[in-house]
Amino acid sequence: MPRVSIAEQGRVRDMGLGSASSLPYIRFRDFLSTYKLARRDVKLQSESNIGQADTEGALSASRAPAVARAAAVLRLLAGERSGLGVNEIARRVDLVPSTCLHVLRALVDEGFVSFDPVDKTYRTGIGLMTLVRAAMGAREYPKLVQPVLDELSSQHQVTAIAIELDTRDRMVVVALSRSNHMVSLHVNIGSRFPAYISATGRCVAAARNLPRDELKRQFSALRWEKPPRFEDWCTEVERTKLEGVAVDLGNYMRGVIVAATLLPKGADRATRGIAVVGFEHHMTPKSLRQLENDLREAAGTVGAQLA
Repeated sequence: MPRVSIAEQGRVRDMGLGSASSLPYIRFRDFLSTYKLARRDVKLQSESNIGQADTEGALSASRAPAVARAAAVLRLLAGERSGLGVNEIARRVDLVPSTCLHVLRALVDEGFVSFDPVDKTYRTGIGLMTLVRAAMGAREYPKLVQPVLDELSSQHQVTAIAIELDTRDRMVVVALSRSNHMVSLHVNIGSRFPAYISATGRCVAAARNLPRDELKRQFSALRWEKPPRFEDWCTEVERTKLEGVAVDLGNYMRGVIVAATLLPKGADRATRGIAVVGFEHHMTPKSLRQLENDLREAAGTVGAQLA
């Protein structure tokens, strides 16, 4: 999920917790836990702020270097909040500055990148946003899953997301719905995660039936805030095969629960899924079981529509 941050709904000017009179009654322990989470900027181990890791080896392995160079530049700029100069871009995508300049000029001509003549910097352009919006509008899955996400988010006070595997074996957020809770986890469309991380990763591992040595290789490459033991993770993968839903209890990010399921294989060969993200202290064992049941039902509903 560029960076996932804890966003506070209804902020007090400098503290972010609303006026005292408007706050609902909560136990002090829950308040303190929520406040601590809300005050920090959580950096998940995601690959949505695309940088060097996303481009290493891509240019040399590509059969169409010009396209690979343009894609590398666009990925870099898409993850930046401010413009970058040509030398900085060239350094970060491992290009000769003169070659990088040619790529940038071509992208500017197409409207995919904009150039600031005062600061001499480049950033993503309106043309790219128009292209992405048109592409997203033409995709069936985000439109079908949105009402389901809205219902999950509203009913369970969680952030609900629809995910899809890309060609690089990463989960990409293609649709989302945020709760109206005072504090919620904010994720962006286009955010990306390693295929085997968190609850979605347990689902992917369960669907692929990989041999144990391959599971170990994939697991070893993952980064967690509270890493599970490999044996425990494998046990959870086996449980996911039986139950169809996986739960990450604070492994990926401390204090946060992630529950996920993949759509039925008949609909899309297990490349799409639904996940929900919420705070541990907001959930009870009973509410978590209900959430798991609702996730199964949601996946079945959307999968039937896509079949």
